[in-house]
Amino acid sequence: MSCGEPHETDCSEVLDHLYEFLDHEMPDADCTKFEVHFEECSPCLEKYGLEQAVKKLVKRCCGQDDVPTDLRAKVMGRIELIRSGQTVPEHEVTTADVRGAAAEG
Repeated sequence: MSCGEPHETDCSEVLDHLYEFLDHEMPDADCTKFEVHFEECSPCLEKYGLEQAVKKLVKRCCGQDDVPTDLRAKVMGRIELIRSGQTVPEHEVTTADVRGAAAEG
């Protein structure tokens, strides 16, 4: 996705780190780069707006539900593996895992 114009911050970098931006999990300098990019690139701004709306909808619809502790631990463990560049185990978290964790919680 790109508007076809060159940018200081590449569209792929913005889209790869969009949720970090949305969740305020990046340094201020990077946030500023992203904000400048959104001012210049309407396709990325549109994607940002869409993802922001989805995030708000999920929070509104599911924000009251407590996340089971073991499910949260699995998800956080997987995130840490990905961030560290390690190989992610083949076993994916399945709907059955989520249902089982929810039944326990």
